Parts: sequence; structure tokens; C-alpha cells
Amino acid sequence: MSRIMIVDDEQGVLNALRRLLSRAPCAYGRLVYALEVETFDSPLAALDRARAAPFDLVLSDYHMPRMNGVEFLRQIAEIQPDAARMVLSGCSDINLINQSIHGADIFGMLPKPWNDYFLMSMIAQALNHRDLVLENRALAGKAADPRAEASPAIPVAAVQWGPDGSMVFEDAASATGANKT
Repeated sequence: MSRIMIVDDEQGVLNALRRLLSRAPCAYGRLVYALEVETFDSPLAALDRARAAPFDLVLSDYHMPRMNGVEFLRQIAEIQPDAARMVLSGCSDINLINQSIHGADIFGMLPKPWNDYFLMSMIAQALNHRDLVLENRALAGKAADPRAEASPAIPVAAVQWGPDGSMVFEDAASATGANKT
């Protein structure tokens, strides 16, 4: 179950997004994400909730009272650095939003009004990207850990060349003389 936080100061937008995310499939290739959605009409209330519960993805409106969406997502990144972050905006000045997003490590921006299929696709892509980042981090940690269990040795066959130029394989044990009695 992927936990999604949605923050927007318009209750109608929150209701529409909750309804969409509860009904539409959220899939990326063969992966299907089941979503659990929490909505907030205040970025301050959402920050308080983020301090108490983990989220896999946070989707925030850009224009909100007291705090814009990018600043809110920067604060979310401090609280939950592994949560994927996306901005939803009805702002027509894309350059202004792109400048704000630059350097904030935000996965993407979605327009208002949104296309349901595009929104669900972007959410699935963000969740998949998050999963891959976490998996890569875990694998890198295992590779860097000297206490990590070593992989068992894989026997390698010895190759000899036959008189006709064909390859003749011996198993690794007989090639080293381990099977000789």
C-alpha cells in the first residue's frame, strides 16, 4: 500500500483527487500500486502529519495561503527525504514554477486542470522511481558493507579446444583435479 498525501487549499480539488485516486488504477508497466490517500487543506497541518506518519508521495498545490507548494515540499523533504514530491498548479507561468522547482528535488509538475490518465501515470512513475532509488540505496549499502555475506563461488568450466577447432568444456572440479582419485 502506497501512502499519498495531497495538499491543496481548495476542498473541491481535494475531493476530486481523493475520488480519482481511490477509483482509477495506478500502474506502471506490470506494477500496480494500491493507494491510501490523506488530504489536507493546510500545509501546516500536513507538515504536522508528516512528522507523525510516513508517506510515499506528497502532491501539493503551488498557490496556497501562508506557504507556496514548493516551499512546503522543501520542508517535507527535510522531514521525509524518501517521499516522492510533486507540484500541482493552475499557474500559467510555467517558467516561474520551473525556476521554483529547480533544485528542490521535485519529481514533476502537474497542470490544473489535470488529465486523469496523465495524473495517474505521473503518480505511478513517481512511486516507481522512489522504489528504485530505495532499492539502489539498499544494494549500494550491501555492496559497501564489509560484513555483507559474500556470494558463493560459481564454478567456471575450463575450455579446451578440440582437434577440429570445436570447444570442449570440462567442469571446474575435474579441470582442477578435484575429482581425481
